[in-house]
Amino acid sequence: MTAALDPSFGRAKNFIVYDLQTQDFTLISNTQNLNAAQGAGIQAAQTIAKAGAAALITGHCGPKAFRVLEAAGVKVYNTDVPTIAEALARYKAGELTEANAANVEGHWV
Repeated sequence: MTAALDPSFGRAKNFIVYDLQTQDFTLISNTQNLNAAQGAGIQAAQTIAKAGAAALITGHCGPKAFRVLEAAGVKVYNTDVPTIAEALARYKAGELTEANAANVEGHWV
């Protein structure tokens, strides 16, 4: 939980699926998208949706990934906090605002 929150959603090395009730979490690898020429955000969004996540906390989310997440009913929250623990703390405290659109253009990295 003290790991840095990667600002790039589609190319983050891993995802953590956190259960707010049990406080358990599962680590999901995203290595298949680290060097993808294109489609990293879409594939990452599909991974999150398939994992059953209700919400995504990330630094940045591009338009294609946002559309996939929105269609799957996954709420997106953008933040610039440095760690996963701090992102979760702010989410639990209701301090994050749900995004209504992507906050970067595609291929922003």
